[in-house]
Amino acid sequence: MKNNLIYSQLNDNYLSPNQKATSFLKLVVFRIDSINFAFPIECVNKVINYTTVYSSGLNDIGIAHIDDQEIPIIDLHRRLFKSSQISTSNPGRFLLIAQNTRGERFGILVLKTPNLIEVSVTDIRTLPESFRQADTLGIASHVAVIPQENTSLTVFLLDVNQLLPSVSE
Repeated sequence: MKNNLIYSQLNDNYLSPNQKATSFLKLVVFRIDSINFAFPIECVNKVINYTTVYSSGLNDIGIAHIDDQEIPIIDLHRRLFKSSQISTSNPGRFLLIAQNTRGERFGILVLKTPNLIEVSVTDIRTLPESFRQADTLGIASHVAVIPQENTSLTVFLLDVNQLLPSVSE
């Protein structure tokens, strides 16, 4: 699938130095609390206005009716920080709808409009497996450190296959 190829291209040993120097990746960047996250644009189906998400409240995944389908919706703030930033007084403003490599669509609750940023592949690095296994940010596969005017922007690229529970066949 196309999503597998994109994540494969990010591996440091996959691209030659010439490809790294000239390759760019478009990322859809969004913020959860104080952390910036992103998906490659090819993984994102669309961003829509918030709609009702149904959930028992016992975990970080709910369901929403979108495009005549039931789409799992992930509250990343709750998954990472054990509390939801979405409430009746502060409802999510957007749902970012993405797709994993198995073709399953899912949504992420976000409070602000995501941004589209073009990033040089040389600014993206693979996260160590030891970090991924030890930290809740292990749902990210790569990190981009993007130079900006006076500082740099750190963005964690989410692994689309780590966000939903695996379903055994």
